[in-house]
Parts: sequence; structure tokens; C-alpha cells
Amino acid sequence: SRKYGHDHVSQIITFGTMAAKMVIRDVARVLDVPYSEADSLAKMIPNELHITIKKALEQNKELKERYESDELVKKVLDIAMGLEGMPRQASTHACGIVITKEPVDTYVPLYVRDGQISTQYIMTTLEELGLLKMDFLGLRTLTVIQDTIDLVKENRGIDVEFDKEMADPKVYKLWQDGNTSGVFQFESQGMTNFMKELKPDCLEDLIAGVSLYRPGPMDQIPRYIKGKQNPGHNEYTHPSLEPILNVTYGCMVYQEQVMQIVRELAGYSLGRADLVRRAMGKKKLDVMAKEREIFINGQLDENGDVIVPGCVRNGIDEKSANKIFDEMSEFAKYAFNKSHAACYAVVAYRTAYLKTYYPEEFMAATLNSFLGNLDKIPEYIDECKRLKINILKPDINKSMSKFTVEDGKIRFGLGSIKNVGKAPVDAIIEERESNGIFKGFIDFCERVIDKGVNKKCVESLIKAGTFDEFPETRATLLASFEAIMDLAQSYNKKGMNGQVSMFDLGGEQEENNLKEIKYQFSEQEEMTENEKLSMEKEMLGIYISGHPLEKIKEQIKQLTNISSKELKEIDEQNSSEENEENKVQEILKYEDGQEVRIAGIITSVKKKYTKNNKIMAFVTIEDLNGSVEIIIFEPTFLKYQDKLLELMSQEMERLNDKKGEPATI
Repeated sequence: SRKYGHDHVSQIITFGTMAAKMVIRDVARVLDVPYSEADSLAKMIPNELHITIKKALEQNKELKERYESDELVKKVLDIAMGLEGMPRQASTHACGIVITKEPVDTYVPLYVRDGQISTQYIMTTLEELGLLKMDFLGLRTLTVIQDTIDLVKENRGIDVEFDKEMADPKVYKLWQDGNTSGVFQFESQGMTNFMKELKPDCLEDLIAGVSLYRPGPMDQIPRYIKGKQNPGHNEYTHPSLEPILNVTYGCMVYQEQVMQIVRELAGYSLGRADLVRRAMGKKKLDVMAKEREIFINGQLDENGDVIVPGCVRNGIDEKSANKIFDEMSEFAKYAFNKSHAACYAVVAYRTAYLKTYYPEEFMAATLNSFLGNLDKIPEYIDECKRLKINILKPDINKSMSKFTVEDGKIRFGLGSIKNVGKAPVDAIIEERESNGIFKGFIDFCERVIDKGVNKKCVESLIKAGTFDEFPETRATLLASFEAIMDLAQSYNKKGMNGQVSMFDLGGEQEENNLKEIKYQFSEQEEMTENEKLSMEKEMLGIYISGHPLEKIKEQIKQLTNISSKELKEIDEQNSSEENEENKVQEILKYEDGQEVRIAGIITSVKKKYTKNNKIMAFVTIEDLNGSVEIIIFEPTFLKYQDKLLELMSQEMERLNDKKGEPATI
């Protein structure tokens, strides 16, 4: 970009197409088909790559029966089949960049969306035109690693040095024990369970894990684990495959293995091997049919000279060769590039290494990377508790802008507090570092009153507990801060105008006496613990000092069978159905239609009327793992609406109740 200038670099457009499940849901929504009906139809489409509605009707008898017997279902599916495969929306490739010698618009048309310039051609068209397409993947994990290294240098005065062999048993114990929260690519529950069973002890296992835990190769996981646990007992379709597949215990895991098989068994060149790999990956049936014959029997030129020997000429029987080609064809649809997986595994190992040896700095850096994400922060706060790392609430004299490490504990940053912007935080920290810590609330107000720190900001700082080290209670500060800030502002203006009082001519004692006279606190009793927790939640998005549900944590475990975190994992799995090439499907313990029970605090109830004038509600429930939104349809809402509205109106009262019993559902 620096060499050529921005007019020689452009992002790449992508078109989201209407895949089978998605188009059914879209059509049903437009036709006002009930969500439950549309959902059941969509879930009858098999979870296969490139599946179509027509194929689904052939494979699923129940779907076909409904299509033939239900006029509405037939109408939905007929319209859906007409729209299937058409572009649904235009978007920008997540990391695709085209780089050209001359300005990009001399080669392809461009368009602007939200200020970003993209090509009007998709990546495959650009490749066919011979243009250079590069994928530059931006990973937040790289920032987390660097931030951790910086924090370790700042706190411990040492430079982090990763072991070059990447064979530290202590690091691999994280995977073996399932403690991979925060470890790149290995956080999901399904992947965690896979690793606990596999017991990885080398980088090769991590590379294989990244590659196997995807739709398609997942079927090979039991075989890989068996091979790992019983080395030397692997099965091969033909002995010639052993040197190629022994590193993965007889499983085809990588694209490079497909290329190596066609080269060593059939005598392909490197270039042709790559073309076969791509044809298999894109499922180009005509190309694959031609290559099957060449793979088995070879290819001759016009003079009868051998171009490609083929498996038979190399001593492999035709039956085995056919079976090997079938296995490659099936696997290559999902295969991962080993060089790509290796890069991921190295990054994963480094995050695990930092978590093993520098847990406080690593968790602080991880929390900083998710500032503002109220789904992930509670998860990592919980992980800190598991690691016995204390999370300290923000402090006006100790907190920086972000999470920092302080004596083996993690201190909440001022920049994470609601209604406190970056500029005021920077001003507060600069004043503190330039002129010393704040000696009290009055001292704070006088020193920052002219630095863009307004009343809303100060109120939020009080509610977040940043002044708790000072003698005054939070209730006292909330009742007094406005008057004190007004007075400080008034005296600041007088000072700017050159006005001097008789007290200004005295010494430090006279100045302290003056402050006592001019500033008056409205003394109030301290708030209850639950009131403080409620304010922390309001200002920080999470509970720091404790959680209203903590006291009944064990009862909740006994009475429930799902958490908000698990509900979200299921939701993410459903949302990934239309992009199975890039998303991983979780192995979850729940089935569709299963009854589940969750407990938590109701934080909001939003009523809404449908097009048919039916009432429904979106209820947000927060438990110890985060929050989740639950839809309540009309029959249930009408039955419980009084209770729901009562819970909302009495939420604060319940939180302040002496027993500390939260509103639960």
C-alpha cells in the first residue's frame, strides 16, 4: 500500500447467496408464516455443504410428505427454490485485498459503500482475470500477545521468550485439563472436550486439532484419537499411504496430504496436484471425473509417452486406487491447509504459554481486547476467579485507562466506566501523574474541574466506586458532588479573573480552613451492598465486588440444566448453518425441542405487537455467565404478564431485599 498508493489497492466484494435454510426462513417471514413453522422446515434441510432444497426433498421423507400434503409448505418451498442461489446481499470480504500494478479501476469496476472502496467483481472472477488477491487476516489475539508481553516487561522487568521447540509439558496441560479459556481457536466447549480426550503433547496435535474440528473432518476425530492412544495400530487403505498419513494416524487431515498422495501414488507434478486439490475443494465434478481416470490409469501424450504414470503403473491395484480417490474427493471438500493450521497452532501455543507462566498479564490483556463486549468480559472475569486472580474495582488513584496488573491482581480501568469518555480519563491520569495522587474528593474536583470532566462523568465515577478509598460514603458523594463541583468551578473562574481572597494570602493551614468553610458534604449513610452491586453493574456492565446470585449459586446448579453461555453457543451454531465452510459446528449435549431450565435476574422486558396484532415480549435474563434474550409468545405472555411487569417494577426492591433474593425465572 505504501509502495503503490491506495488507488492500487482495493477490498473485494462478496455476495451472500440465498442458501437452502436461509431462503426458506426469508420466504416464510415475507409470507407471515409462523416462526415455529419456518424453523421446523429449515431444520429438515440436512447439514451438508452445498445442499439444495431439491436434494433435501429427495433425502428427507418427512419434508417431502409435508411438501406434497401441505399447500402452504409447497408454496414456501416452491418460491424458495426459485430464489435459491441468488445473491442476498453485497458485503465486503473480511480480509480479501486485490493489489494491482496500475490503479485498480483500470482493470475492474469499483463501488463505494460506507466510505470503503471495493471491487464490483468477486474473488473468483478477479483470479480468473489474473489479478493478485491476498488475504490479510487481522487477529485480536496478536494484539493480546503483544499487550501481554508489554505488561510483563512493565510489571516484572523481564522479556518474554517463547520456547522454540514448543514442547513444554506445563503448557500442554492446559489442553489436557480443559483450561483453554482465552486460548486462541480452542475456547469452544466442543473443542475443549476434544482436546481433553485427545491429551495433546506436541504441536502436531494442535495443528491436527485445528484442522479436524470442522464439518466433514470431524468424522475422523474418533479415529485420530484412537491412533494417538494406540500408536502403531493404524489402518491404511493401501500400504503406500502409510508414509504420508502416519503423522496423522491414518487420517486424511490436510490439503497437502491430498497433493502428496496424487504425486507419490500417481506421479502428478506439483502444479497438477494443486489443480486436483482445488477441483476437489470446489467440487468440480467434470474435472474430478477426468482426473479419476488419470489418477488410476495415467495419461499419455500423442506419441504414447507417459505424462502421468497413474496408480496402476506404480503397482497399486485399481480397486484400492478408486477407493483412495473416493476418500480424497470426500475429504477435500472440507480439508484445511496445513500451513494455515500450523500458523494457528503456533499462535494458540503462545497464548497458552503466556496463560501458563504470566496468567495475570495475559488475562488483563485478554480483558482489554474485549472492552465493551458484555458477553465475553463476564466469561473472562469468571476465568480469573478460577485462576484465583482477584479483580479490583476501579480506583481514581490507581486505575489507568485499561485493565492493569497490580501486585498479582487485575485492576479495572477508568476507560471501562459508562459515561466516562477517553478525553476525561486521559486528563485525570495526566493530572495525577503530573501533580501527584488525589488527596480527597475535593482535591480531585478542584484539580480536574477545568479539564473537561463534567458532572455526568463524576457521577459515574462515584457509582463505579472509584472514590471508595476516601472517607466519604458513595451516598454522601452522590448527594454532594454537584454543589461541590459548582463551587470549585466558581472559585476556578475567580482565580482565572485574578480575584484574590484574604484566605489566599495565608499559609497551608488557612487554605485547609477555607476548604472546610466553603465545601460542605451532605452526610448520608452508606448504601446497602446490593445497591452498590446494582450501581457497579450499571456503570461497568458487570458485577465486580460480587454477584446477586452468588449466594444461591449451588441451588441454581441443582435446579437448572442450562446457562446463558450454552444457550448462546446453540444460537451461534444455528446462525452458522448457512456458512459451513468457514464456521465450526459445536458438539453440544442439547437436542432440538428439548426442555431446558435457566435461572437468572430479569433485567428487561420489552413488549411488542406482531403484524397480526398479537402481543409478545423479549425478556433479557442475566445469570452468572452473562445474559441472554428469551422470546415469550402471546399465550405465555398473557398468562404471566402481571408477574413479569411486577418483577420489573420491583427489581430494585428485590435486589435491596435483606435476603438478597433476585428475581428469577
